[in-house]
Amino acid sequence: MLGFIIKRLINTLVMVIIASTAGYFLASSALNPRGNYEAANPPILKESIDAVLDRSNVNDETPLLSRYATWSSHVIRGDFGLDLDGNPINDEFSRRMWVSLRLLVIGSFVGATLGVLVGVVSAVRQYKLFDRGFGLGAYFLLSTPVFLLAILLKFGGIKFNNAIGTTFFYTQGEYSAGFEGTDFAFFIDRLQHMILPTLSIALGSIAFYSRYQRNSMLDVLSSDHLRTARAKGLTKRQSLFRHGLRVAISPMATFFAYGFGLLIAGAAFTETIYGWFGMGQWFIVSVAKNDINAVTAVVTFTSVLVLFSGFLADVILVALDPRVRSR
Repeated sequence: MLGFIIKRLINTLVMVIIASTAGYFLASSALNPRGNYEAANPPILKESIDAVLDRSNVNDETPLLSRYATWSSHVIRGDFGLDLDGNPINDEFSRRMWVSLRLLVIGSFVGATLGVLVGVVSAVRQYKLFDRGFGLGAYFLLSTPVFLLAILLKFGGIKFNNAIGTTFFYTQGEYSAGFEGTDFAFFIDRLQHMILPTLSIALGSIAFYSRYQRNSMLDVLSSDHLRTARAKGLTKRQSLFRHGLRVAISPMATFFAYGFGLLIAGAAFTETIYGWFGMGQWFIVSVAKNDINAVTAVVTFTSVLVLFSGFLADVILVALDPRVRSR
């Protein structure tokens, strides 16, 4: 198993390098930071524009391979360079990274856990009220765009606050500006700010995982090994939890990697709508500013998260299914 993990880790690192390199070349080809200054009125001298672009290593008159060599040599040392304003990207990266991770990790954990539980119960209670009700809700959530779901939750939170006459759901920012109080009160304040953005991320995941888990569980319930366990004297519950659930959950490890990638895309809309200054919101702003280094930093962050989640899914699959280790 250790050899398998090491091999997968090396493959993941290689894929991160390829993904970040592709992100750099795409950003350098699609974005035009020089255009930010050429449209200025009064006009800016070409020499001044070149000096600003050279400072950030994004001058389009410098060969692309030369710029990439400079950028990659700095990234290896953990330095993503400067943005177009001359500020270190590492400072903004380190701050925004934790903002996004809080939202993504909690949202994905809640979504995956509840989705799997709902899928298992739906399979066991196939075609009953629980199964039909959650199936209808899941298809509604899956057909609703992330940004629309976030807006609906935001308006719903505002209406709820108006109905009770106080602010229970906060709909803007990570915490209340100028908040004063105890550490526990500050924690509650942040929790109230986190509920709606987390729900907008988690609800889609619950619907996604519940449908796949239900189908996977239905296949296991009709399998021969589960009938054999029942024939040996185990109750339905015992056979389900000892022999069925482990087999049914195994495919979900693979879906987790791809589902996490979808969460990152949706987080960009969620962060913008709720005023969370995370990596997704930074990506949108950076594209609008033609900031190549900032965009590439976000792409690298995204590739690390997606590929690491894929690596984690492989490790979980190996732990759940010994047949993978033997192969």
